[in-house]
Amino acid sequence: MAEAATILARERGISLRQAYRYLQGARALRRAMPVGEPSVPATFKIPRDVLAQLRAYSRRSGLPLSVIVTEAIEKRLTATRRRGRHG
Repeated sequence: MAEAATILARERGISLRQAYRYLQGARALRRAMPVGEPSVPATFKIPRDVLAQLRAYSRRSGLPLSVIVTEAIEKRLTATRRRGRHG
């Protein structure tokens, strides 16, 4: 794991300590995480009860909030394109 942490820290420009944290978190996951393009921060408002449900699902599934939200948005966009709508 030391070599992986070193490579991760160097390639991503993060501290070695943070790289170890990421690797430990990855080991704890029960399933593979999708790898895509780099993420960028986004800020938006959602109802409080939806956020509570999202956080609860994240805890149960072990998936980060960003993965759950990204998958939901991608699913919606794909469905919209299939119906021929663009907005």
